[in-house]
Amino acid sequence: MRITNSKNAYGLGPQAVHWLTVIFVVVGWLLGTFMDDFPRSARPSALFVHMTLGQCVVALLVLRLAWRTVDPPPPPEKTRFGPLLERIARLNHSILYGLLLAVPLLGIAVQLKRGHALPIVGVWTIASPWPADRVISRLLLRAHEYLANALVVLAGVHAAAALTHHWIFGDRTLARMLPGRD
Repeated sequence: MRITNSKNAYGLGPQAVHWLTVIFVVVGWLLGTFMDDFPRSARPSALFVHMTLGQCVVALLVLRLAWRTVDPPPPPEKTRFGPLLERIARLNHSILYGLLLAVPLLGIAVQLKRGHALPIVGVWTIASPWPADRVISRLLLRAHEYLANALVVLAGVHAAAALTHHWIFGDRTLARMLPGRD
């Protein structure tokens, strides 16, 4: 299996970043959505994991974008819908990338605007530069939640499109993001 992309498929590096991002987003969203259902004693640990996953998503996004500059992805699979479907896919990817950045950054802003320190992957902490403001932190939290939900919905559309390509169009769009399918 190639680490880098080929003209036919994504390499193991981009595949790993893609699937790790999927796992981190899903687990982070589940933790954030059901945080209030955890016992009170478990909530600080759940929040810590939630924040760490968000930071990892940002790190993976930076890695993904850097990788794309030195190792471009394979060209889109040709379909009967031609350039229209390619433009929609590019727009979907752009919005996904924007949300992968915006959601964690809003989460960081919530933590800091609450007046709490921000743990960085459990190794360092950053003290809040702002005074605590419950009203602003709640507004930021609401935006964080709405955009996180939008991210999960759009990722679901992305997954449905990949499955449609695989099962209905019969092309390799999905297969080229799976290991061993070069």
